[in-house]
Amino acid sequence: MDGWFLRWGPYGLLALGTVASAATAPALMSTTDVLWAAALVVGALVWQRARGSLYFVVRGALAFALCWLNPFFSVFALMGYFDAGLHLSRSARRWGLLSVALTLALSQSAVPDGPPPDDVGELVVFAVLFALHATLALVLDRVNDREADKRRRQAVVIEELETVNARLAAALAENAVLQARAREAGITAERRRLAADLHDTLVQGLVGVVTQLQAALDTDGDGARARVERAVALARYSLGEARRSVHALVPGPLENRTLPEALREAVDRWSATATARVDLTVVGGVEPLHDEIESTLLRIAEEALNNVSRHAEADRVGVTLSYIDDEVTLDVRDDGKGFDPEHAPRPSDRGGFGLDGMRLRAGRVGGVVAVESEPGGGTAVSARVPAVPEAPR
Repeated sequence: MDGWFLRWGPYGLLALGTVASAATAPALMSTTDVLWAAALVVGALVWQRARGSLYFVVRGALAFALCWLNPFFSVFALMGYFDAGLHLSRSARRWGLLSVALTLALSQSAVPDGPPPDDVGELVVFAVLFALHATLALVLDRVNDREADKRRRQAVVIEELETVNARLAAALAENAVLQARAREAGITAERRRLAADLHDTLVQGLVGVVTQLQAALDTDGDGARARVERAVALARYSLGEARRSVHALVPGPLENRTLPEALREAVDRWSATATARVDLTVVGGVEPLHDEIESTLLRIAEEALNNVSRHAEADRVGVTLSYIDDEVTLDVRDDGKGFDPEHAPRPSDRGGFGLDGMRLRAGRVGGVVAVESEPGGGTAVSARVPAVPEAPR
């Protein structure tokens, strides 16, 4: 029920009943009745400031008394049908509605002579009207109960939806944070990958260029020219690999070659600038692997050979690529001076990536890198990665 009607309805209905009663007063009321009615109307107006069950009972009594004086005051009594649920508890509400039905039936059955019914006919009319009003009141009460239950269920559903929405908003906020962290982690990982690729290409290539140019300074004639030509070739290769790394492509040697062929090219390129003898051995049936797997193994081999050039002072180097069931292994062994793995220099100590870079690369594809070495006993680097088949084109 609209709050405006509940607030001002009693005043309006009382005014309407008063006007109707005043118009019929000459026919239905004595002078004494009029005075009593005026007093009761004033009392009803004053009592409108009250609230609660006592307000409803007193107002009902005033309406009953007014209807006794003039049946047209039943308009005022009608208000009880609308606000019984507002002022009475659920258990008392039906009794309040029945009292309103009694008042209305009494006033309507006594027209035109006024209450109380004074013959059998008026008593029968009163009984019928009371039954109708009581039935109407109880039906409306039942409907109001259902509507109230429906509103309560809707309120519960709305509250649950608000709770779910709040949780969803919290989950979305948390997901946004996780996505931001994932993006940051991805950016960091990509920076490391790019740095490692540039290290593997530019650093190794420039080492070869420097080596060839230094040798050319100590060589005369055609020998010097050949050294310079090798340096130029290495510089061009390094530049191409750097460009591919920037564009996140697979290493150039793998674009049109198998992994063993690319390893052979890398070994030949490395041996052209090194003094150590290097042998490449392929074991097992060669199978095309996923680009990331082959790229990882090739870069680890290049980095291992680069470390041999910079640190090992070796005479012989062996590179072995083995295809074994669901794994592929790469072993790079040298007979150089070796080192203590527990005290190996960190990347920040020498400006490169070295063993940590190899482990990082292998870890990205689910592989591992193991290093065996001791001072004076050479070094063995072994990388194991899963044999993931080549992706469909």
